[in-house]
Amino acid sequence: MDKSQKGGHRCLPKRIILVRHGESQGNLDMAAYTTTPDCRIPLTPLGVEQARTAGERIQQVVSEGGRAARWKVYFYVSPYERTRATLREMGRAFSRKRIIGVREECRIREQDFGNFQVEERMKVIKETRERFGRFFFRFPEGESAADVFDRVASFMESLWRDIDMRRLEQDDSLDVNLVIVSHGLTSRVFLMKWFKWTVDQFERLNNPDNCEFRVMQLGPGGEYSFAIHHTPAELQRWGLSPEMIVDQQWRATTARGSWYENCPWHLDNFFHHLKDSSDDDGSSDECYNA
Repeated sequence: MDKSQKGGHRCLPKRIILVRHGESQGNLDMAAYTTTPDCRIPLTPLGVEQARTAGERIQQVVSEGGRAARWKVYFYVSPYERTRATLREMGRAFSRKRIIGVREECRIREQDFGNFQVEERMKVIKETRERFGRFFFRFPEGESAADVFDRVASFMESLWRDIDMRRLEQDDSLDVNLVIVSHGLTSRVFLMKWFKWTVDQFERLNNPDNCEFRVMQLGPGGEYSFAIHHTPAELQRWGLSPEMIVDQQWRATTARGSWYENCPWHLDNFFHHLKDSSDDDGSSDECYNA
């Protein structure tokens, strides 16, 4: 029997936690990219401390402050030096028996900005990106956020296969937590793909701080939501619109799939003159009459 069929249902991780790496030498001084390949940029001493603190805080989240007994973590990490170093320092907060495994995953690496970067030239290029739009602008000899989206989408297909094949040791009595240690833009693109956000919604998102982590937690209806762990004020600070925050709150309690059936406000992003349901078939619009 296929592992995905054991128990007759999909056994989902309790949390998916996205972590940006700690402060790197490139964050501190853009000139670092002129002599060091992006993939080899190290953490600063502050970045090391940030990573250790993040590990301790994440351990408190997944253990529910020490109250939870049966929990484990599985890590995915970008192959860049700063993400691997962040993971190493975060790992100090976990005992070996709590770690299911770790996988280096090239598809969640940083956006490619080209090879060695000339500082003054990059300043001009980034100014052009602001005028052009962050999602579709492609760096010369590098990638656009749209390119990153494509490889992140491929990674997510593999992630779902890992879940469906129960390669993460899931069972109904164990809380499995996935921790993805990656980069700012890559994390935002992951969320865009996961929550089906539009390009316009992506453009308004703010980059997470170094070692800031964002917790997607599984709700009782089978949907992941930020609203279980994070406050509306935090979501607003991240750049989520009021409608996006309402979506997160709905996902925290709703049954899988009912959001799009019962609350079609998202159609307004594409259609401006739709007739009410009552004009066609006499049915009510649950979202607007709630």
